Order: sequence, then C-alpha cells, then structure tokens
Amino acid sequence: MGKGKAEVGTPKYLANKMKAKGLQKLRWYCQMCEKQCRDENGFKCHTMSESHQRQILLFADNAGRFIDGFSSEFLTGYLQILRRQFGTKRVAANKVYQEYIADRHHLHMNATKWHSLSDFVKYLGRNGHCVADETDKGWFITYIDRDPETLAMQEKVAKKQKMDKDDAERLAEFIEEQVRRGKTEEEPSSSGYSELKRANEEETIKIDLKLTNKQPQQAAPAVVIKRPFDSLDDSKKEKKIKPSSSGGETKKISALDELIKEEEQKKEKSNRKDYWLSEGIVVKLVTRSLGDKYYKEKGVVVEVIEKYRAKLKLLETGEKLKVDQAHLETVIPAVGKQILVLNGGYRGCTATLKAINTERYSVTIEIASGPLKGRLVSNVAYEDISKLFV
Repeated sequence: MGKGKAEVGTPKYLANKMKAKGLQKLRWYCQMCEKQCRDENGFKCHTMSESHQRQILLFADNAGRFIDGFSSEFLTGYLQILRRQFGTKRVAANKVYQEYIADRHHLHMNATKWHSLSDFVKYLGRNGHCVADETDKGWFITYIDRDPETLAMQEKVAKKQKMDKDDAERLAEFIEEQVRRGKTEEEPSSSGYSELKRANEEETIKIDLKLTNKQPQQAAPAVVIKRPFDSLDDSKKEKKIKPSSSGGETKKISALDELIKEEEQKKEKSNRKDYWLSEGIVVKLVTRSLGDKYYKEKGVVVEVIEKYRAKLKLLETGEKLKVDQAHLETVIPAVGKQILVLNGGYRGCTATLKAINTERYSVTIEIASGPLKGRLVSNVAYEDISKLFV
C-alpha cells in the first residue's frame, strides 16, 4: 500500500509545513554538519549521533581555523548582497542581513566570531569596508566601492577635473596679463589727456569772467586744435541732420548702415576669443625667461598647439621654440603690407594695412578676402592683427 498523506493538524503535517518554509529556528542548526533540525528533540538526537561527534573532534583540533573560515565566508556573502543590491546607497544593516539569510543555505552568524549584528557592523566600519553610523532606528551602513574598475574611473574623472582646472588657471593668468598690459599702455595717454582738459577748463573760466568779446574768438581756435575729435563729431552731427530733412533715399542708406553696424557688433561678440594664435603670422617674443638673446626676437608661427601655445621658427637664426601666447606680441607691418585679423568680427580674414593711428594704438585695414572684400575697417586694435609671413 502507498504511503498516505498526513492529515491536517497532525504533528507530521506541521513538520512538513515547517520543512516547506525553508527557514527554521537557528538554534536547531548545526553548522559543522550543515544540518537543520526541526525541533529540540531532533537537534538533541543529532548532537548525540556518531557523525556529529566526529565533526566536533575535528573542530576541537583547530577551532580557530574553522571559525576564521566561517567568518570569512559570512563576510564575503554579506558584502556581495550589499554591493549588488544596494550599491553605495545608505541602507539599514538589518535589511541587508534579512536579504542574506533569505537563502536557506546561508552561513549562520552564530558560527562566526561575531556574537551579534552590531559587532559585525562595527567590524565593517573599523576595517574600511563600509561607513557605519548608529541612529535611533538601528545601524546604517554605506558600502565603499574599491573595485579596480571603479577606482580607475574615479582616477580618470579626477584627472579630467584637474586638467579643466589647469586650463581655467591658465586662462585667468592670461586675462590678468592682458589687463596689466592694457593699463600700462593706457596710463600715459589717459593722464596726459586729463591734465590738458583741466588746463583748458581753467583757461575758459578766466576768459569768460575777465576778457572782452573779442578775446574768446581768439581762444576758440585753440580749443578746436587741442580737441579735434569734438569738432569732427559736430561736423558728423551736422551732416546727419541735413539729409534727414531732404529726400527719403538718404534715410534708407542710414538705416542700412545701422543694420550693418548691428551685424558687426554681433560678429564682434561671437568671434572675440581669449586665444588669437594662427599659423603663418609673424610675432615677437616679449619674455626674458628664455634668455636675453631671444628677447624682442621675431618669428613665424609654424604650428598652434592647443589654441594657447605656438611653435615658432625664428626669422634670423631659424631656431624652433614652443612658447605660450602670453609671452608673444603681434607685429604691425608697414602701410600697404598684408596682415591677418586675429580677433573680433573679421577674425580669420586677410587684409591690407592702410593707415596707423599711433595715438589710439589702432590701425585702418581693407579686407582682402571673403564676401566683405574691399571693406574699410578703422579703429582695429594692434593686438587684433599681425603681419603675415610672405
């Protein structure tokens, strides 16, 4: 006859139900024999068995080796659950433990050197496996990922951030150098102009108060001679006012000029960069760090390296140097020579030098390439153009 199924409510039925659950009481589990007993009587019978006695004798010979092995296995399994399921997120230590013991074949903590989960979490914190912190809701841990691939990725990101920081520092130094050079160039002209203006104001006050009507007419030419730009501005204003009262054709021309001016301003903003080096231009060395023999030497840019550095070939000796643009200066050729626009709205265009204004440190050029060929552009700063090597 076949074996009948246990009836509901009988001890056999309850034992089968407990066995089907997978997890049973930890105190009835023997780690040495890896056997789970269902009740206290079964566990007592197991401890009295011959097989268990042999395992206990083995354990007694080298208890430390067994406990260390069990502890290492428990640690590895716990950290695998933490790393795979939770990553580097902060999580309750007991939640990870519940996930670990969900496997019925897991290694039990009572076979390790840790007497409680709190002791185990403290061990993780002391040995750098996790960041452990205790709260009112229990212990929380955060896994510290020391995987070689993760460390390599973190090192790569840190290296990129350092490179970006170096570029930013180099840009700040270049801007500071340009501001310093601009101040040293503008100080003589600005101070001279302000003193002349104060002298004129004092003279006009004396003329208005003390002199007759004939004398201001003599002072007027002096003002015109000393401030030619004001007289030019007045003449331009008069020219603009007169055509406005005549035909509508002149209004269209002035509107077109305004549109062109707005377009040039947009191009000026978009093409104005903090780097200006270009191949084929002639530049001058303005640093003594390379030695006095290279100071004020001229060379042609053979290659631009990472926008801010140039490989130079000296015109006299033919030597080749690598120099940062902060140590270089543009070269202004004679009138009629070819130049290259290095910055601003006409960046990259070749042009012909038409005039040099030494008072304003600017030049007038005629565009020689592109759709704007033949256009005259005035008040172009010295540092925005340089001589082309022919």
